[in-house]
Amino acid sequence: MAKAGSKKSGSDTRLDLVATQVTKSIEDNVLLKPIDVRVRGGQCLVLRGENGSGKTTLLRILAGTMVPTEGTTTLDGRTIDERDPVTRREIAALIGAPTAYRDLTLYDHLVLVDATWGRGDGADERAMGMLTSLEIDHLDDRFPHELSSGQQQLFHLAMVLNRPSTVLLLDEPEQRLDTHKRGLLGQLLVDRKSAGHALVVACHDPELTAAIADRIVDVIPA
Repeated sequence: MAKAGSKKSGSDTRLDLVATQVTKSIEDNVLLKPIDVRVRGGQCLVLRGENGSGKTTLLRILAGTMVPTEGTTTLDGRTIDERDPVTRREIAALIGAPTAYRDLTLYDHLVLVDATWGRGDGADERAMGMLTSLEIDHLDDRFPHELSSGQQQLFHLAMVLNRPSTVLLLDEPEQRLDTHKRGLLGQLLVDRKSAGHALVVACHDPELTAAIADRIVDVIPA
C-alpha cells in the first residue's frame, strides 16, 4: 500500500479523479502494488518514490493508456480509457517525450496542438504566450532537434500545457531544468490549480514539491 500525507485541504469541486486499489503486473513481474489515490479540482497530488517504484505506471493508468491488472480508475465517476473521447479531452499527460515533427518549428507545433483541439481563433497568441511563459519564445522558429535537453523539456511541457484539459499528469517535469526554470514551472502549476484543474505530478525535487503539493503519496516499490 502507499503511504499518504496531507499538507493542507484542497478545493472540493465536482472534478474528481479516483484510483481504487489499482495494481499492475506482467506475468510474475509486479510493476505497481495496490494503491488508492484521489485528487479533486484545485488540488495537486505529488507522487514520490525511488526509480522503479511504479510512479510512471500509475500515471499511465490514470491517463488511461495502461489497463490496471486489478482496481478501477474514474474521472467524475466515468471509467478512464484513452479510447474514450471524454478521457482524451479532459486529461493531458506528459509521460515520456510527446511526438514531435522534424520539419515543424516550436511555434508550428503549438499552433498544431491548438488546432487539433479545436480552440478556434487566437492560436497564434496562445502559442507565443505559452512559449513566453516558459521563457523560450526566442526559440519559436527553432526545430525540436536543434534544442538542448533542457530546452526540449520546456518544449515538451509547452505542448502539453497548450492544450485544453481539466486534469494534468506529469512525470518528473522538473528533469533537466535549472532552478530558475523549475520556479517558472512551479508557478504555472500553481496557476493551473487556481483555475480548478486537478494535478498529479511525479516529482523528486523537494522545493517544487513544497510549492505545488496539497497531498503527497509515497509509492512503495514491489
